[in-house]
Amino acid sequence: QVQLVESGGGLVQPGGSLKLSCSASGFFFEQSAMTWARQAPGKGLEWVTTIFRDGTALSADSAHGRFTISRDNAKNTIDLQMNSLQPEDTAVYYCNSVLMDLPWGQGTQVTVSS
Repeated sequence: QVQLVESGGGLVQPGGSLKLSCSASGFFFEQSAMTWARQAPGKGLEWVTTIFRDGTALSADSAHGRFTISRDNAKNTIDLQMNSLQPEDTAVYYCNSVLMDLPWGQGTQVTVSS
């Protein structure tokens, strides 16, 4: 049974940092490129960043230079270190495969506000 569980969200002031984690199970994680995506209030799903099997990553312009994705294949987890957060980063953050074809987790809420 495929399961994705996101955690680490919260309320942070502008300029602050958060680290999100995603725990994955039920599929060949080590062979999967993994993605973080987010959905802001009233908006559609937005791709944030992807990490490939070899550890290389791609990021959206909005995340480039501020967000860092990493993976631990031994633990079947991916993390998202988010720095210099801004109000426009407020969203529910989800992890999934690069094709976004796995059952979605509940996501983790990130709120950036003073």
